[in-house]
Amino acid sequence: MVNAYKSLTTRRGFIAGATATLLATGPAIAQSGTKQMRIRCSFSDQEFTCLLNDNATTRDFVSMLPLDLTISDFSTNEKIADLPRRLDEGGLADYNDEAPGDLCYFRGWGNLAFFYDSYQYRGDLIRLGKIEGPVDPLRVKGEFPLRIEFLP
Repeated sequence: MVNAYKSLTTRRGFIAGATATLLATGPAIAQSGTKQMRIRCSFSDQEFTCLLNDNATTRDFVSMLPLDLTISDFSTNEKIADLPRRLDEGGLADYNDEAPGDLCYFRGWGNLAFFYDSYQYRGDLIRLGKIEGPVDPLRVKGEFPLRIEFLP
């Protein structure tokens, strides 16, 4: 009877230890196994891809793809594109590493903002991702039909 109890305790200890190990490493495994989300944006004779962040706002945006929008100049540092509807704002998070190439959702108007020059975060932007490569395509002046597609 004592040997049976000792065996059960050892088995429970092993199972508890194994479970704790899986729980501790599970998120790391899930993150490393997560496929990165990318989109392709095309307008005029320009094309670029964006690597997307994984947040509620980005997932809502991706659920709308593909999209045919209009991209146009705004201010001296960005292009904007109006979306057909507002996005879930659950991805709102403060950040202080603003950079050219950021793709953001502007909460005020419910549009996309493609930054090709410096900007300052003021709490009204949700970063969706970052342009891969140079931002030169965004420097082409004018208003154009814009196609955004999810890249599998």
